[in-house]
Amino acid sequence: MYLRWCRLLPRWVRIVPVELPGRGSRSGESLVRDFDSLVAQLCAEQAEALRGSFALFGHSMGALLAYGMARRLRSMGRALPLALLASGSSAPSQRDPARFADKTDDASLTADLRKQGGTPEEVFASAELMRITLDVLGADYRVCEGFRYAGEAPLPMPVHVFAGREDDIDAARIDAWSAEAGGVFTLDWFDGGHFFIRQQETAFLAALAQRLGQAIAGNRHASHALA
Repeated sequence: MYLRWCRLLPRWVRIVPVELPGRGSRSGESLVRDFDSLVAQLCAEQAEALRGSFALFGHSMGALLAYGMARRLRSMGRALPLALLASGSSAPSQRDPARFADKTDDASLTADLRKQGGTPEEVFASAELMRITLDVLGADYRVCEGFRYAGEAPLPMPVHVFAGREDDIDAARIDAWSAEAGGVFTLDWFDGGHFFIRQQETAFLAALAQRLGQAIAGNRHASHALA
């Protein structure tokens, strides 16, 4: 999906897709199940991209990882993103790690996968694809379960949030992202559920480009965005 965005976003936006260990072209690597370890690994692996003018974007667990990366970059005194853009995720202060505690077996993971929507029926019909999907989903939930909110000072950058009106995340949990913004905060709502970024892709990308542009002082543009 992020590779397709390269063709759909304005040319001044360069997408740098981030593939997590154990997925896609990195399927030969072990899945990482610890939040802090994964954030540290991503910051190290993407060190080159995390220089100059850049922004961080993440959807769902990716939003939490992007927040963790911004927080880690600040703690290490490294260059900070021009903006943090998060979609389909409760604010860090509103996440409930206990929500994932009972989702450890195939039956509970499969039920949650169907509840989220967005997974093709072909995946559910294939034992091989389901094995891969459930292993990745289980690792994702362990990452989310391991996140702990530290209540640190707001991030010194604009925070732009996107959400689906039919997602099962309470609006108050989405709006709480405002507490993480040391400067500008925006919240854009779209029709659709948890995967509204696919369902409303054209409108969403227009809003994403607009928020990226607004995050830049003067007439400068972010040279690239990590997603």
